[in-house]
Amino acid sequence: MIRPLGAALAWIGRHGSAALTVTIFIGMALPALSATLRPYLGFAVFSLLTLAFLRVDQQAIRQRLRKPALLLLALFWMMLGAPLLTYAFIEFSGLKEHGSDVALALYIATAAPPVMAAPAFIYLLGLDGTLSLALSVAALIVTPLTAPFIGELMLGPSLPLSVGGLATQLSLLLVGAFALSLLFRKIAGKERLARSANHISGLNVLLMLFFAIAAMDGVAQSFIERPLFTLGITALTFCLAIVQIALTLLLFSPASREDAYAIAHTCGTRNMGLMVAAFGGALPEFTFLWFAVGQFPIYMLPLMMKPFVRVFCRQNAKTVTQQT
Repeated sequence: MIRPLGAALAWIGRHGSAALTVTIFIGMALPALSATLRPYLGFAVFSLLTLAFLRVDQQAIRQRLRKPALLLLALFWMMLGAPLLTYAFIEFSGLKEHGSDVALALYIATAAPPVMAAPAFIYLLGLDGTLSLALSVAALIVTPLTAPFIGELMLGPSLPLSVGGLATQLSLLLVGAFALSLLFRKIAGKERLARSANHISGLNVLLMLFFAIAAMDGVAQSFIERPLFTLGITALTFCLAIVQIALTLLLFSPASREDAYAIAHTCGTRNMGLMVAAFGGALPEFTFLWFAVGQFPIYMLPLMMKPFVRVFCRQNAKTVTQQT
C-alpha cells in the first residue's frame, strides 16, 4: 500500500509544473469544499514554507552570496522600494477615501515576499533560478521587519494586526517552518532527501491543491453573482503583477537580461498567502477576493511570459556574441 502511494507521489512530483497550473482551477471547481478548508489556510501556508525550506539548495545560495551587490539591490527594491511606490500611489490617487479594503489588498500584494515556487517558475522558463532562490530566501528573512513597517505606513490603524503582532506572527511562521525543516533534514539525511526529491515535489503539489481549494472560498460564487466585478478584480491582479515585473526589468536593465528577468518575475509573484496566514485569515471580503484571484497570475504568468522571455533572452545572447 505504501509503495504504490510513494510511486504516485513521485509521478505527481515529476509532472509538478503542469500540475501546479491545474491546481488553481481545481480549487475553484470545488466551492463546497473551499469553505470547509478555509480555516486551515494557515496550516497549508506553514506546511508549504516547511517544504520550501527543506528543498532549498544551500550551495546555490552560497554561490550567489559571493557577489551580493545585485542580490542586496534586488532585495531592497522588492521589500521596500515597490511597497513604498505603492504607498505613494495610494496617497496621491485618493484610494483611501474608498475605504481601507483596497489599500489592504495592494499592501498584501506588494509587501509580501515572493512565493517560494518562484525559482521553479524561473527554471520552467528555461532560465537560471539560483538568483531567484537566493532572493526568495533573503526576502522571507527580512519580511518580519519590512512588512510591519510598510503596513503601519500604508494602513495605520486600519492594519488588521498591530505592528508588533504582525511581526510576531510572521516570525513564528517563518522560524517554526525553518526549525521543522531542519529537524526533517537531520532525521532523513542528505542522501535520503536527494532520493526523495520527486516525492517531496509531489507532496508540494498536493499541498498546493489544498491551499488552492482553501483560497478559492467564495470565488466561484462571486464569478456567478458578479461576473464583471470579479473579472475586473482578476484583471487588476494581473496588471499589478505585470507592472511590478516591468518596473523591475527597467530598473535592473544594467544587469544581464537573464538576471534582470529572474528578479522581475520573482518580484511579480508575491506570497500573499503568508500575509493572510499572519492575519489569521481575517480579511475583508474584497481583500480576500483579491488574494484569491491574485493566485491566477502567479500560476499563469510563467506560461504567458514564455514567448517574451524566449525573445528577450535570445536578444541578450546575440548581443554578447557580437561583442565577443
